[in-house]
Amino acid sequence: MRDVLADIESWLGDGRRVALATVVETWGSAPRTVGAKMAVAEDRRIAGSVSGGCVENAVVEASDEVLRSGTPRLLKFGVSDDTAWSVGLACGGAIEVFVEPLDPSIFGPVRAAMRQELPVAVATTIQGDVGRKVAVFTDGRFIGSTDAPMRDAARSALAEGRSRRVPLDGGELFVDVLLPSPRLIIVGGVHIAVALVTLAKALGFRTVLVDPRETFANPKRFPHADEIVPAWPDQALGKLALNAGTAVAVLAHDPKLDDPALIAALASPAFYVGALGSTRTQTKRRTRLTAAGVSEDALARLHAPIGLDLGGRSPEEIALSVMAQIVAARHGKPAGASPSAAR
Repeated sequence: MRDVLADIESWLGDGRRVALATVVETWGSAPRTVGAKMAVAEDRRIAGSVSGGCVENAVVEASDEVLRSGTPRLLKFGVSDDTAWSVGLACGGAIEVFVEPLDPSIFGPVRAAMRQELPVAVATTIQGDVGRKVAVFTDGRFIGSTDAPMRDAARSALAEGRSRRVPLDGGELFVDVLLPSPRLIIVGGVHIAVALVTLAKALGFRTVLVDPRETFANPKRFPHADEIVPAWPDQALGKLALNAGTAVAVLAHDPKLDDPALIAALASPAFYVGALGSTRTQTKRRTRLTAAGVSEDALARLHAPIGLDLGGRSPEEIALSVMAQIVAARHGKPAGASPSAAR
């Protein structure tokens, strides 16, 4: 949703009606995942993608019809390996796409939650009594259908943090879980951090720079960071509410900053914790952390030396190796440490 949000806001502001297409199922190879979206304005302007290829043309045609009739449609595209490229698939596979008129009464509160980086789930009937919709929020509020099973399904998916299809009363729901942007907290405003913030933002991460030293942590040095926290890491991380959508990269290369940051990060639900430093530095660091009470299980979560072994040595190349490892961790892929990043 985030990649089409600004366009939808602009079109609605101009008084245009909008159709929203959402990938609700994939089989085989598909370049976009479940939940991927394409918005189509009534003048055929488009934003986003559901396949990256010619499937978009068919979706635009369906969107025209949906906006004329007001009736949502569930579309299925299936192709063989020989013709996959012509419809935007990497190889043989199938996708199902639900196309509906955008409901501004639902979109407004959902947009507000996303702007505040709050999770929200939107449940929509895609088979049966098609088009009923409810949005549920983490504070217990809901907007839309008063159907209790729909709300329960949405709340269950929201708690799990994963979109899903759910059978319901002879029909079917698609529950679209919209989570906050992933967040990268960088401890230490060193040169690598400058490149890392740039790359992380390009990949959709919200970036936070933590460093008590004004020389290293200031808007002139990091004009592109979403937030700069000029505080000691243990104090800063305690207030930043690390969660399962947070990655922490510790780059200061100074035990006074690194160790408190790692103790706090490794005790949190953060999905990734990495630290800069040579293999010898890591050995000394682990000894200190163990003496500070960090368990072996917690230390096993630490990616150190930080980054994948891409062979690069410049700050930009090291930043790339770090982000590659963070992305791998976010998607549950194993990721080894990189000697090339061991400064």
